[in-house]
Amino acid sequence: MRRIRRATGWLVALVLIAAIALFLWSVARGRPQDLPWTALDLGEPIGMFTGRKLAALGDDFATCRSLMDKAGIDYTVLPAVTEGQCGYSDGVRFAAGGARRIGFAPANLGVACPVAAALALWEWHIVQPAAQRHFGARVTTIDHLGSYNCRRLYGRSSGDFSQHATADAIDVAGFRLSDGKRISVLKDWSDTGPKASFLRDVRDGGCDVFATTLSPDYNAAHRDHLHLDQANRGAMGWRACR
Repeated sequence: MRRIRRATGWLVALVLIAAIALFLWSVARGRPQDLPWTALDLGEPIGMFTGRKLAALGDDFATCRSLMDKAGIDYTVLPAVTEGQCGYSDGVRFAAGGARRIGFAPANLGVACPVAAALALWEWHIVQPAAQRHFGARVTTIDHLGSYNCRRLYGRSSGDFSQHATADAIDVAGFRLSDGKRISVLKDWSDTGPKASFLRDVRDGGCDVFATTLSPDYNAAHRDHLHLDQANRGAMGWRACR
């Protein structure tokens, strides 16, 4: 029993030391977004805990809208949808103008607010820099396979519902660039050139802002798209990146 108490004491001490070290490190770098207890700000660069804070917005539609407003993201609120065990009450649709520049095809994409907030950060800090790096151009349009879909995982007849069933996911099929190039997950993932490198960069960056990021490297079901979702698994919940 004494050994257990001693080990517990050491564990608590190590946790406190780690928390203090993290705090001092983030203060020294001037990056509050690297701390788990600071408020999310979409105007800040992506930090260590940005992804978890974005996923947590699924429980607070008002705060999500406020953050989008503050960041200059134009959008419209969608009517709530109820469909059996599926549906959403925090859906938004990006509007033209504002701080975002990338369009979506098909148009009129509706997603849950935490997904929209993450898409904005993904555009600003990951997608556009990667396009400039690899092609010297910017992304004008993201081709997608949809968001809301009342279905279970992999379309099964039983089991857990997909994050698509609450509009907390989007499947990205490709990108269109300002110079006319088109990049397809299905056609270009296995390439050895800049298109494949770009796709991997945006996949890897997506892992920092989405709770789940799945690509063709995960399984054959994702051979033609990047699955991005905001499953809220708690402040320290596991995250999937493949």
